[in-house]
Amino acid sequence: MNSLATAQRSLRDPAVRHPLWPPLTAGDPVTSTDDVAYPLDVDYDYDRVPDDLFTRAAAHGLERWAPLLPPLDAPGLGEGDTPLVRLADGVWVKDESRNPTWSHKDRLNRVTVSAAVRSGARGIVVSSSGNHGASAAAYAARAGLPCVVFASPLAPPAVASHLRAYGATVLTVPPASVRPFMRRLVDELGYQSVSSVTDTAHTGHPFGPEGYKTIAYEIALDLGRAPAAVHVPTGYGELLFGVAKGFLELARLGVTDSVPRLYATEPAAAGALTEAMRTGADTARVPVGPTGAYAIDCEISGYRAVVALRQTGGAARTVTDHQMTQAQAELAAQGLWCELSSTAGLAGLRSHGPAEDEEDGPVVCVVTSSGYKDTATARDTHPPMELQWADLKALLS
Repeated sequence: MNSLATAQRSLRDPAVRHPLWPPLTAGDPVTSTDDVAYPLDVDYDYDRVPDDLFTRAAAHGLERWAPLLPPLDAPGLGEGDTPLVRLADGVWVKDESRNPTWSHKDRLNRVTVSAAVRSGARGIVVSSSGNHGASAAAYAARAGLPCVVFASPLAPPAVASHLRAYGATVLTVPPASVRPFMRRLVDELGYQSVSSVTDTAHTGHPFGPEGYKTIAYEIALDLGRAPAAVHVPTGYGELLFGVAKGFLELARLGVTDSVPRLYATEPAAAGALTEAMRTGADTARVPVGPTGAYAIDCEISGYRAVVALRQTGGAARTVTDHQMTQAQAELAAQGLWCELSSTAGLAGLRSHGPAEDEEDGPVVCVVTSSGYKDTATARDTHPPMELQWADLKALLS
């Protein structure tokens, strides 16, 4: 079935609506202020959602959920359908590292690159430290569009190679130049941005979080119900918002009878969302200290994240690099090799614990990407060993 998407609406004031096309990537022009560029949400004709949408045989990729997504005009790569893995103590892990480019960003970019195709964009532009850039480059290549990636010079070597493998134009320029260049690519050359082009808070592509909704759909179908809580690594909050929206839609459509409490977990070296929730502000800006969780060390929060926590009765938390390293080791011991940033949700659960009414679960932690994306990966060398049988026996004992 075709998409049932009908319009874009302001997250700041849902009564403010705009046509579905073109995607308003610079935020809502009506409700935005000099201090905050408010993002947009996508609305649907929910009365026309097929009764069997959540019971029909699964299609491979996001096509299964086409009625509740913007039009999927770009070809996919088999994104989604990632496993829900049960840890020894009963906590569930939604392993997004199993996507085509080994991160959750593939769900977003299937939708945003589709929007670029439908809009007649001449190419894709993205600013990314790793996962997002690699995914955007892959989906742009799949759709036959050129892709420009403004990448951090500190990006892991493996990620830099990954970007270039898809034929992307990879640029490392001073941070202050990135968004001005991106805006000119959009305004003068007809590229479509799949990441934020605004300086006041984070907007991002209005269609992007729609891809993340499908994580909630899959979790609910795998568990046979909505979980009690979901813990999400959080930077700007697009993933958090998408997961929250997915669970809210499931409840609205009668597929589940509850909505889980969502927890956003940030590195203690940043914590912009935690500050926004503490002060009651729509967004907050904080200094960023050193952290290995480079994928989520954001100095400014996104309004989407605040909305997600308010709508689900959730909370924002911070964790240290040591706590994330412990969570990373726990996951590796159970066969899951995850990037440090992506372990923040589990680290938050282990460090802060479940609420009393969540102890019976189920509780889900989303992990977002593969351990190969870490900055330390492949930097260490391991020379050949001079090994005797006695040494090997001693080592294994």
